[in-house]
Amino acid sequence: MSYQHRFADGSPVDLPVGKVVCVGRNYAEHAKELNNPIPTEPLLFIKPSTSIVALGEPIPLVPSRGPVHYETEIALLIGSPLTGAVNETQAKNAIAGVGLALDLTLRELQDQLKAKGHPWERAKAFDGACPLSEFVPAALTPALDDIGMQLKINAEVRQLGNSSQMITPIITLLQQIAAVFTLLPGDVVITGTPAGVGKLQAGDFLNLSIPGLLEQSAQVVA
Repeated sequence: MSYQHRFADGSPVDLPVGKVVCVGRNYAEHAKELNNPIPTEPLLFIKPSTSIVALGEPIPLVPSRGPVHYETEIALLIGSPLTGAVNETQAKNAIAGVGLALDLTLRELQDQLKAKGHPWERAKAFDGACPLSEFVPAALTPALDDIGMQLKINAEVRQLGNSSQMITPIITLLQQIAAVFTLLPGDVVITGTPAGVGKLQAGDFLNLSIPGLLEQSAQVVA
């Protein structure tokens, strides 16, 4: 695997590349736009390490897979183990960095799988399904309940959100995840997407940012 976690200054992060724990429907408006019920507890699923690529590499569209939808998310790089019952301080101290992710989704396939009551992995966990940005060290990031994010496609704002809008806030999310899945150094948690998701087209130019803190771009290719 050529991917390696990196800080925003380009320096490598001395952590292995682990799993990605994902949170579905953590923004009410996104749940509504897909006609999904708003969950009463975090909806969790996992992408394997093989789904991770560097955000900035070309995003290929594979016609045989069907349409690919984008979902922009705040990403948390885990720097120390979290398992079982952890308190707020432990959860906060485990965050090594904050960045952005694209949760790429084969929406038509996901809908088919959901209709059959089947797992989503074929639509969410394929190779390349999780482009990750570089990470800003946790000490340099805003308060966890006030992290903004923005996605522009071809210079048009498509997604705009803030961690303050999350149904389950970041610290509570880490506590609930750790009670189910042990988080190890090098794992990443992606925390849900705001409204505005849609289909990628060949030639699209994506610009993702945490305003004032981090900015990265990617091109969609056929």
